Amino acid sequence: MRDFSWKYFSMTGDVDAYLLYKEMDNELHTTEDNSEEDPGTEASDGIQ
Repeated sequence: MRDFSWKYFSMTGDVDAYLLYKEMDNELHTTEDNSEEDPGTEASDGIQ
């Protein structure tokens, strides 16, 4: 769907298609960033 929205935008110049592309791109990067984080490492307050 992301590729389709980009292709549609590049062919038509439709702003809504571009906004859809950017929204999907941001979601893709957000999910990639979350999957790369180690769930075992949490922020500590310095108390051990």
